[in-house]
Amino acid sequence: MHPGRSGRSLGERAARSGVGRPEPPAPPRPADPAPREGRARGRHCWVHDPPGAPGVWPGLLVEWRQADGAWQGRVTYAVAGAQGTVLVEAWVPATLLEQR
Repeated sequence: MHPGRSGRSLGERAARSGVGRPEPPAPPRPADPAPREGRARGRHCWVHDPPGAPGVWPGLLVEWRQADGAWQGRVTYAVAGAQGTVLVEAWVPATLLEQR
């Protein structure tokens, strides 16, 4: 033990300080009942039969907008193509999107 030291280890002193203590995880939020325009947070979704790529594809919903009185989602989704997987970003009608 050195003069001026408490005798506690660095780990014990750090634990008692409260600095760097991990925050508890936030409780899960309920799903939004309706889309909101300008949403900035990504959300996983299924994209059903997008133009030029029939089938159901995993996607990431980036934001919503309302155009011509209908909701559209800006999504990125991966499609299997002849040359391999292709990443597509497009505005898709909300009727083609399903929450995961």
